[in-house]
Amino acid sequence: MAKLSLGSTFSIFHSRHIRPPLAGCHVTKMTVADHHPSLEVVGGARDRFLPSLHTNLRLPYNPFPLIAWNRHVETIFASFFRSIPQVRLRRECLRVKDGGSVALDWISGDHRRLPPDSPVLILLPGLTGGSQDSYVRHMLTKANGKGWRVVVFNSRGCGESPVTTPQFYSASFLGDTYEVVKHVGARYPEANLYAVGWSLGANILVRYLGKESHACPLSGAVSLCNPFNLVIADEDFHKGFNNVYDKALARALCKIFKKHALLFEDMGGEFNIPLAANAKSVRDFDEGLTRVSFGFKSVDDYYSNSSSCDSIKHVKRPLLCIQAENDPIAPSRAIPREDIEENPNCMLIVTPKGGHLGWVAGAEAPLGAPWTDPVVMDFLEYLERGASKTGKFLGDSEAVQRSSGELHHIEV
Repeated sequence: MAKLSLGSTFSIFHSRHIRPPLAGCHVTKMTVADHHPSLEVVGGARDRFLPSLHTNLRLPYNPFPLIAWNRHVETIFASFFRSIPQVRLRRECLRVKDGGSVALDWISGDHRRLPPDSPVLILLPGLTGGSQDSYVRHMLTKANGKGWRVVVFNSRGCGESPVTTPQFYSASFLGDTYEVVKHVGARYPEANLYAVGWSLGANILVRYLGKESHACPLSGAVSLCNPFNLVIADEDFHKGFNNVYDKALARALCKIFKKHALLFEDMGGEFNIPLAANAKSVRDFDEGLTRVSFGFKSVDDYYSNSSSCDSIKHVKRPLLCIQAENDPIAPSRAIPREDIEENPNCMLIVTPKGGHLGWVAGAEAPLGAPWTDPVVMDFLEYLERGASKTGKFLGDSEAVQRSSGELHHIEV
């Protein structure tokens, strides 16, 4: 089971000018393209974004019957049996300001094949996830097939990313995300930047969007299977069959930790290294290591202050959130529906089934890409068609110097 991964209004479009009707003429109210009733579609940006997604959303959500009848079956099937597209990647190890390292995996040859203004898509996998995961690979190949430059952001220790300091990543830590986006923007200053995040990666992405707000260099983003409220997610994580996921992710965290245990052997203070090294739950790992590393007084304090539900109201870039009503790891009741409905930059789609990172439905089910992939690409391509090519994020001289002096390339 260690394969599971947890995972002011801004508009980039021109206003539509409507001429007043002639006197005596009957005026018919125009409505946006509707969606199938099997889907929940809400948000302050619903009327703006829904027409671009009409091709997929007008159809009923038809889960694959032999798999999606149970949310746990669907979650596990997608994790273990979904196909993994084969693609050659070029790894770039980025050293960040505190001495830590992250790994950026690009599709090999794209730096020569694609024009410099091709849109760039940054992918943020879930907890312990990386470029090896099937859901990441499918999104990567889908976007690249449409001419997008794609890079997978492997967090510290994930996807065989090196750990060079006694600190991993967490739901609260945005420092690496800031530096990755800055570096990618400096490398491709003519391109628009976008991001897609899954599960914990989605939580981090939405928090980043909220923190950056008007200054965010991204032109749009997508959040998938976001737990949103980590306190609520933690409550459900210990119930019934969810213990299986909890133990699997704890084992995955321990495996990463033990590979780099020497970095942590002299940690004192509140650190409980034996608890982290032998954690039986994600909460154990967070108690022994994560919450202390990032300065929280308790695990609940860490979860409460690292949740992305409070960030939605501050998002000023186009954001599409897709959730499954029956997600066992990202509970539906944690979705900040009210804030999404009040934010003119956000739209939410909730499918009746899908499990966690499953969505075994659509034309490629059961072994191919999840149902969400074509929806995500329709949204991103709609944004790219309307995006302004001015005001690009250029990065600073430090980022440019780092790109030439502190990066090492290998093929994976």
